[in-house]
Amino acid sequence: MKAYSQDLRARILRALDGGMSTSEAARVFDVGISTIKRYVKQQQKTGSLAPKPIPGRPARIGPAEHAALQAQLEAHPTETLARHCKLWEQEHGTRVSIATMSRVIKRLGWVHRDGRWVRESLAKRTRRRG
Repeated sequence: MKAYSQDLRARILRALDGGMSTSEAARVFDVGISTIKRYVKQQQKTGSLAPKPIPGRPARIGPAEHAALQAQLEAHPTETLARHCKLWEQEHGTRVSIATMSRVIKRLGWVHRDGRWVRESLAKRTRRRG
């Protein structure tokens, strides 16, 4: 789930400063009471309403490299996942597991049909029945 915008956070706190109750602000802005309490606490503690960074390890194949992976899939549509991992390592110097490659390819909307990688929308249109 994406973080609420800083603009919304600021409007919520302005409403509270203007005398609106926490429960009323939660109803008006369609957010949880706990969310509002967290914003108030964060504002008091840090002086900022900016969302906290997303925890966890950075992606091996991040959004900046998605175009390169799509180009690789288009250039080598019949290769296996293992071969795509090797191609990626040779081209970009980053070793990725088969599971990682599979997740990223799926997230990009590609599927493996009839021995080749195709965009999911194309696979649905060209798939034969029977």
